[in-house]
Amino acid sequence: MKPENEILDADTLLAAAEQETGLSDYGDDTLRARFKLAAAHLQNVGMNPAGQQAGAAVCHWLLTSRLSFFEDHKRFPLAQEKIERPLFATGEPRSGTTLLHALLSVDPNGRALRFWEVMYPSPPPGLAGPDDPRPARADEDWRDILARIPKWLLSHPYNDMLGNGLPECERTWAFDFRVMTPTAWWRVPMGMNIGGLPVDPPAQYRIHKMMLQHCQYARPEKYWVLKGFHGHRLEALFATYPDAQIIWVHRDPVQVIASRIKMAGDLVEGLAGSVDWPAQAKLHLAASRASFKATMSNPLIGDARIHHVRYQDFVADPVGTIRGFYQRCGVPFTAGAETAMRDYLRNNRSDRYGKFQYSPDLIGEDLEALHAEFAPYRERFRLEIEQRKSGAVEVNR
Repeated sequence: MKPENEILDADTLLAAAEQETGLSDYGDDTLRARFKLAAAHLQNVGMNPAGQQAGAAVCHWLLTSRLSFFEDHKRFPLAQEKIERPLFATGEPRSGTTLLHALLSVDPNGRALRFWEVMYPSPPPGLAGPDDPRPARADEDWRDILARIPKWLLSHPYNDMLGNGLPECERTWAFDFRVMTPTAWWRVPMGMNIGGLPVDPPAQYRIHKMMLQHCQYARPEKYWVLKGFHGHRLEALFATYPDAQIIWVHRDPVQVIASRIKMAGDLVEGLAGSVDWPAQAKLHLAASRASFKATMSNPLIGDARIHHVRYQDFVADPVGTIRGFYQRCGVPFTAGAETAMRDYLRNNRSDRYGKFQYSPDLIGEDLEALHAEFAPYRERFRLEIEQRKSGAVEVNR
């Protein structure tokens, strides 16, 4: 076994990926420097040699996937694929966007990314035959993830779709080493990294669009239905997709923060084996504060391409909320779409793996003071304070 300081040596890992694939074009001159920052992060989280070996294996997977992905864009006319009028669901974590995305994904005229496609993108999924091993491989990956993080099904029961499940847009950036999403790094015994890597929204949306072109190639024409945390990247999103339409769900910030802390803590516990709840609360409170502040100051918040909806309205009538979004966007809301969405709701109870429970007490702050702090946000989006007691049960959305 290599000494610990060599297991995650960035230059060695880059060379190994290039040797295996016979390729060297990462599609971005900044990738090597950025990957070195990611490798340094892995070296500094205190993993033992086995953990570092797992980290090196994930790096190898992502690097070889990236090399093959960019080679595909040379071999096939993927850049000619037009991405027209994509629909995006966005909002703060724990505000209903996962269910919203799931409902959009069953629209017969819509197309959603699937985990197997972004985990193993090469060759273009539209060229996959019935014996392509990638969907089954992603299914096994998801069985491993859920064995490692069983509580994830409480907060996101839709993960039972396994490799055919619905990734957030951020997953398209995993092999860009700008995010360390758990669906790429679950094999590595470390907590979630929600910041610290260099971001570049225009560059991120360029690769996001390339992924959509990649997955659209050789497939019937449909509009994309997508979900991600796009609120603080609106300028770059609209520059890349000028005809995009966004449905943005808004929820009482205090409940968002409390639910987010519990969900993130459960993930960290599964990934790293233990969780420092006060540290998680501090981290996600700060991140949420920054996000709500960015929303309130964003000059694009009133853009006509954004349809703002209240969480309580979406929960009360999910299908009706989506119908209103389609009407605003000029997208036909067909009988087939409505039937598929209602069937999905009937056949996929949100509490089928148990009820997700959390307490606002996890925040560790004066709740009345927090309600006062976020009053301008609630007023801007006509939100009521959600009346929940300690230990409240949340319907998984």
